[in-house]
Amino acid sequence: MKLSETLNEVNLTREDIVFLLKLNSPVDIACLLERADLVRKESRSRNIDLHGLVKFSNHCEENCYYCKSRKDNFSIKRYRLSADEIIEIAKLYLSLGISNVILYSGLDYYYDTDMVSYIIYSIKKDSNVSITLSLGERKFDEYKAWRIAGAEKYLLRHKTANRLLFSMHHNRDRLLERINHLEMLKRSGYKIGTGCIVGLPSQTEEDIADDILLCKRLGVEMVSFSRFLPQPFTPYQNKNIGSEIFVIKAIAVARLVLRDADIPTYIIFNSDNINDGKKFLNNGANILSMNLTSQLPDTKDPKHIGPYANNNSIDVSTLKENIQSLLTYLAS
Repeated sequence: MKLSETLNEVNLTREDIVFLLKLNSPVDIACLLERADLVRKESRSRNIDLHGLVKFSNHCEENCYYCKSRKDNFSIKRYRLSADEIIEIAKLYLSLGISNVILYSGLDYYYDTDMVSYIIYSIKKDSNVSITLSLGERKFDEYKAWRIAGAEKYLLRHKTANRLLFSMHHNRDRLLERINHLEMLKRSGYKIGTGCIVGLPSQTEEDIADDILLCKRLGVEMVSFSRFLPQPFTPYQNKNIGSEIFVIKAIAVARLVLRDADIPTYIIFNSDNINDGKKFLNNGANILSMNLTSQLPDTKDPKHIGPYANNNSIDVSTLKENIQSLLTYLAS
């Protein structure tokens, strides 16, 4: 009885959110996902948006304990794409019918204000494309310049709303500074997105509830949940992997709390894993963000990642068929 009443509440309390996140019975979880999917269809329509992800640099000035791109990971092969290569990849997405592009990198100051502005302007000038930036914490003047150049959204994950956990996983307490950046971005005219990592060491259901409520308080337009995956040659390489079902429940509960927000899920897109995206789209997510890198040549060696912008070497027709198959499913 309590589950049914909670699922039909319009304004969920922290206690309600924790209760839903702690559901263990497959039957109860199925009820949660069904309700979240219904709310998504009512608030966001049946449409699922496709976004193309361009990961153009794995250089990063941050030193997060869980991230393989952390500054002190000397085992990783670093790469940077040129501005023209980034533009070329974005145009590949456009040729596949994907009109939402996410430009993503670590905190890499090599890409300065002017270069990023040039990239944004060059992608937008001949097309009707929406650009989301995810470039870490930058300066206010940079945010303004990139907004003027044409970027509409900025994704800056807060990682965890628990200040103690934030300090533990980042070796310094900068959570409030990150929240200040999100508020700064909103003042600059961006639609803002944030989110957390699900399954971090020492994290609880109460922490995830606070993550969701922080997103509500900030009035964000996008909420992102990623699963904690231990990365080699990082301080957390031997930690336990985050639970996939916990991520699914977090997305579902977030949909009940943040009814109008965009909630993405991510896949590395190829013909073998279309179902990976499908299973996350029945729990409240309304965006499928696809990374085509694995479909493109020379990406196994990051030193040669640049040539994957060469459209002539890509079987675009096959990619279009695969994406059309997914679109058909999403429309059903």
